[in-house]
Amino acid sequence: MRTLIRGGRVVTAADVYDGDVLIDGESVVATGTGLDGADEVIDATGCLVLPGLVDNHTHLSMPFGGTVSCDDYDTGTAAAAAGGTTCIVDFAIQTDGSLLEGLRQWQGRAEGAAHIDYGFHLAVTDASESALAEMEQAVAEGVTSFKCFMAYKGAIMVTDDQLLSVLQQAGRTGGLVMVHAENGDAVDLYQREAIAAGDTAPRFHATTRPPEVEGEATGRAIRLAHWAGQPLFVVHVTCEEAVREIQAARDRGEPVFGETCIQYLFLTVDELARPGFEGAKYVCSPPLREARHRDILYAALRQGALQGISTDHCPFNFEGQKELGKDDFRLIPNGMPVIEFRLSLLYDRAVRTGKLSLTELVRLTSAEPARIFGLAPRKGTIAPGADADIVIFDPEKPLAISAATHHMNIDYDPFEGWEVRGAPRTVLARGDVVVADGEVVSKPGRGRYVKRALFDPAATVPALATV
Repeated sequence: MRTLIRGGRVVTAADVYDGDVLIDGESVVATGTGLDGADEVIDATGCLVLPGLVDNHTHLSMPFGGTVSCDDYDTGTAAAAAGGTTCIVDFAIQTDGSLLEGLRQWQGRAEGAAHIDYGFHLAVTDASESALAEMEQAVAEGVTSFKCFMAYKGAIMVTDDQLLSVLQQAGRTGGLVMVHAENGDAVDLYQREAIAAGDTAPRFHATTRPPEVEGEATGRAIRLAHWAGQPLFVVHVTCEEAVREIQAARDRGEPVFGETCIQYLFLTVDELARPGFEGAKYVCSPPLREARHRDILYAALRQGALQGISTDHCPFNFEGQKELGKDDFRLIPNGMPVIEFRLSLLYDRAVRTGKLSLTELVRLTSAEPARIFGLAPRKGTIAPGADADIVIFDPEKPLAISAATHHMNIDYDPFEGWEVRGAPRTVLARGDVVVADGEVVSKPGRGRYVKRALFDPAATVPALATV
């Protein structure tokens, strides 16, 4: 079946132009003007036509702190699609000491449930010899990135020697190493001191994880990667201290990359001090920061120190899950529900305000995540040969954000009551309409597992095959 998207304004990471997009089956076959020969025509007049967003940082059905994140691969990917995301890379966690067992468990959760395409990273929480040996098989199966946590002491934190071992093994077998960069020893000490002083409220989650512990861990991870001669990707960068370390490394010519997340661009640490226990809704790690850090993050995104804006979507209900930490902020499950409104928030609050251009928006949410995480050239762009993952975005469509109407399986929304202008009207994933008039129309299970290629920091995106 051939579908023509006619009359929209096409946006890629390089260009903005008025034109049409012709789709045959699952792929784009032509872009230009005056295209014809379609079985179905979608009128995109007055709309932007964007590549489907890639979210390279999600946590669906993830066990944490005695509970499990409340979006599964059905509800989580449906919400992603509603917001214009057409491919995710989720984190599978090492299980029973085995990376491959963790991968099998997460694959079982996703298969038959996902609305959009998906891949996996593997989180290494115990860099044993057997786990390191499994990295080669994981890469062969298309899992080409491995995450280490430098925080959460006594749970999933790795030591410096373990992180260095993972970096060295990545050099032998392939794969990009990612780090959650916070000094877990310092955080542990600060938290124990806070509890001893009777400081148990949500706001102390932030005061015990100050920007300095993120900056120090970021610099330390960069040095370990340098010793191993390997590239490094720093996840969810929040603050000036971490940006400074990354930019300094890049200025030295080192292959260091990073992302920030939507919540750090629009929310501040003040949310954790809401009355009562409401601040628990905003507990994530690293924590939200003071407003001054936002301008630094935007500058890093524009200038290329950071290459992506993801979500770190990790939702826990306020009732029954966040409430686990009512008497001790350390027990509040870390994470927020943010997968659904990334595109609308960025368009209304960043593009409209001049913080980002349209091409920068696509570069940071589609093209660069696809390139770095081995999904390009089929994902992240609109070009002949690419998957027909496309968002028809109405820039004037009003959107009121509320837990009463969002698609996420959670009892609150951190942006509750926000009104924005601009929302997806139609979303296609590999040529199928998965969202029509803002409503999810796909069925669970249409999404496919995507084997990802290795990342070569020195390489450009390979050319698409001629169609």
